[in-house]
Parts: sequence; C-alpha cells; structure tokens
Amino acid sequence: MTDTPLLDARGVAKSYGAVKALTGARLTVARGEIVALMGANGAGKSTFVKILTGAVRPDTGIITIAGRSARMGSPAQARRAGLVPVYQEPSLIPDLDVAANLRLCDTPVAAFVGWVADLGITGLRLTDLIADLPLATLRILDLARALASDPDVLLLDEMTAALPTDLVENVLRVVRARADLGMGVIYVSHRFTEISALCDRATVLRDGRTVGDLRIEPGVEDRAVELMLGEKIALGAREGAAISARTGTPRLAIRNLAAAPKLADVSFDLHAGEVLGVVALEGQGQDELFDVLAGFRKSTAGTLEIDGQPARFAHPSEAIAAGLTYVPGNRADALMAGRSVRENIALPFSARPRNWGPIKRKMERARTDDAIARLQIDTRAQGEVQRLSGGNQQKVTIGRWLATGVQTLLLFDPTRGIDVRTKRQIYPLVRELAEQGAAVLFYTSELAEVRLACDRAIVIFNGRVVDIIDAARADEPTLMRAAYGLTAAKGAA
Repeated sequence: MTDTPLLDARGVAKSYGAVKALTGARLTVARGEIVALMGANGAGKSTFVKILTGAVRPDTGIITIAGRSARMGSPAQARRAGLVPVYQEPSLIPDLDVAANLRLCDTPVAAFVGWVADLGITGLRLTDLIADLPLATLRILDLARALASDPDVLLLDEMTAALPTDLVENVLRVVRARADLGMGVIYVSHRFTEISALCDRATVLRDGRTVGDLRIEPGVEDRAVELMLGEKIALGAREGAAISARTGTPRLAIRNLAAAPKLADVSFDLHAGEVLGVVALEGQGQDELFDVLAGFRKSTAGTLEIDGQPARFAHPSEAIAAGLTYVPGNRADALMAGRSVRENIALPFSARPRNWGPIKRKMERARTDDAIARLQIDTRAQGEVQRLSGGNQQKVTIGRWLATGVQTLLLFDPTRGIDVRTKRQIYPLVRELAEQGAAVLFYTSELAEVRLACDRAIVIFNGRVVDIIDAARADEPTLMRAAYGLTAAKGAA
C-alpha cells in the first residue's frame, strides 16, 4: 500500500429540500484494502454510494482517485475514473438479452464469461433474456460485468444480500483475491459475518456523517453497532420463545406441490399462529413455491388447501382474496416508487372491487397511521417512497398488509439489504402477527434468522423438502448440511 489513498472522499454533503441526506461524509480506501461502509437505514449510505458512483451530484465535497481529482458527474465518468459499482438492485435491462446488456457498457465478453464461471454460475447463454433469470443470477452477472472492466475501485452495495451461501462464498473468494492484487473495494453490507471475514476496516455513518473508522478485529460488531445507532442493542437470539401449538386444521396444507422448472415435490403444513421458515440454496425451488402460493405461477402437480378447502390461483388477486398476502424479496416490485408512503400503504383499500366507491378517509388514515407507528417508518420524504432508505421501503411493503389485516403472510427474504435495527423491528413484528393468529411463511437467505423469528423451518433441496427442523436445533451448521442435501428426506410436516 502507498501513503496516497486509492480513493479519498471528504466533506461530502447532499440535501433533498429539508432532508439532509449527508452533512459531512468521508471515506478513504488504500490500494489492496477492503473497507466496509456501514450505517443504519437513513444514515446516508445509499446517497453516499450514489455520489461516489456518479448517479447523484453532491452539494459539496472533494473526491480523488489515486491522487487525481475526480468529478463524478455521471456513472460513465465514474467508470472512466476507475470506480465501478454493483448496486443493491440489478442494473441490467430486463427486456434485453445478456449480450445486449454487455454491449451497453462495452464489456469484454471473454472476460465476462470467465468471471461468471469463476463466480459459480453455469449454463448461462448470452442469448438468455435478463427478465427470465433469477435475482441471484442477476447479481452475479452484475459483478462479473464490473470485474470484466478491471476497475481500480470496486463498490459492492449489498452484493450478497440476495445470494445463497454457496454463491456468497464464491463472491468473497473472488473479491479478496482481486484486492490482494491491488484493487480497492468498498463493501456495503449488514452482514457482520461477511464483514469480519472479508474486510480490513469499517467506516461508519450516522445521521449523514462519518462517525468512526474501525479495524476489523474480534468484538468489532458491538462497537460498530454502538457507532451506527448511538446506543447499545441486543443482538442475541430470541430466548424463551414457545413453539406455537400445531393442532387442528392447518391454515395451509401443501401436498406434493410441483411447479416448473425447479419445484419437484414439496409437502408441509402451516398453522395459524406459526412462523414457518423456508431454507434453501439458490435455485432449489423456493421461488416457484412462493410464486404458486402468491398466484404468479401455476402448479404442475400437487394440491393446496386453505383452512381445509381446496384452492388454486390463476391470478395474484385470487390469492389475496383467499387471505394470502405476499411481500417479495425485491421491494421495487411491490412499491409505487413515485407515490407517497401513505398511498403505498393504503393501496389495498381501493384495490379490491368491493371497496370501490367513496373512500372512507377516516378509517384509512387511522389504519395507515397505525402501521407507520408500529413499524417506525421514516416519513420525512412523504412525497415519494423512492426517496426512503431500503429498510424503510421494506417496512412500507409490510405495513401495507398490517393496515388491511393479515391471515397468511408470505415473506420472501424480507430483511434482504436492510440494517440491524430494522431487522430487530421486523422479527418481533412477525412474532406478534403470529401470536395474533396469522400464519407466516418466511423464506430467508440468512440462516441465523431462523432461530430469531421462526418456530421451525423446512429445508428444500432439489425441489423437495429434505428436513423439518425446530428452531431450538436450527443452528447454522445443521441448516447448511440440510441445504446441501446431507440429510434424509422427512416428508410432510
């Protein structure tokens, strides 16, 4: 490493009207160094990332790369300066194929194909339509495209949040190897285990300012959380939680359910008052399972019963009418980005034909206000929900169903890419909904969440349930072994 930082950003500030997103952010990255950028939702991470990568212009601040002043007036300028990002959401155009997306950024095809293979994706064709590929594959393609451009500084914004463990390991291995060859890396993540395993140092933001730099060493997690939140919080597992009674007719009874292309034969019961986790590596059929239950995809075999009655959905509206509400992993799919927090939460009130007519403003506002208060949603940017932090956007998607009432809640990786404080708000909320009689199906890509939120979990491998594990013994090694198929199938719950 040299004395001159590879990247040096100082005094960076940005306001949106009365909302001060950044007031004094700084970040340095030395050659060969991996620096975690940390902060709670609303701390200014997203704005800082967009400024560094040219998507947003700062009000004030100086940015240099390798000692040269860099004006990040656009993403193209940032790339030419040597800083290439992989954003939290896919930056590929869904209506184009892989090859066309590569041409848009003049990406070297041979290098891209090599990185895709090294990162663990097989069977990809350059003629594949982006819209047909799963989210985890899109994240890997984004990273491969960035690496193919041979950047000086690579910025990863929640790169692993939508990835299963096997692909996460590939990403960490490749990124560490590139850093060892001199590349600088900015790593934005809420996963302490990854930060501890990968990063050299952490820069912490709070309320739009840089409040500390920490060397990565044992015990750094507690200090980082204190800096992020300005307070101490408990990070331990849920203690003394009673396993929900599973008696009587289940809310959902799934038998031998199959759906193309990955779901082969899944059976389980989900009872009212229960939180049932779903654990699976990428592409094991979990996407198809939730799509079928939410009405986005038709099953090819098997049966679904709701409170003992057969059910089959041709459209998401039919699933919602049957009491199944869905919170997708990609919150952009669930939100009206240009509308307000209240309009997004209140959407189901007017979406149902039986509610058409004069709007019951008093009732709608009361329920919306209650959801905002229970989830502590930041409403400073009321004009557009797209101005909220990722965690607050996710809380809006959940708050929508809190306001209208929940019978069966389908949560697909609901804490992906959100900070520790918001996660600690969502876990007890999920438990509270179950205690009030809701049934919750909770897919998570973070194995530790099973013990924090669930009563038990089903593990899916090759499209089949291979284990059913109570939360008391659902430690990460047990879940990982099952997720890799290293256990005998258990059959229906």
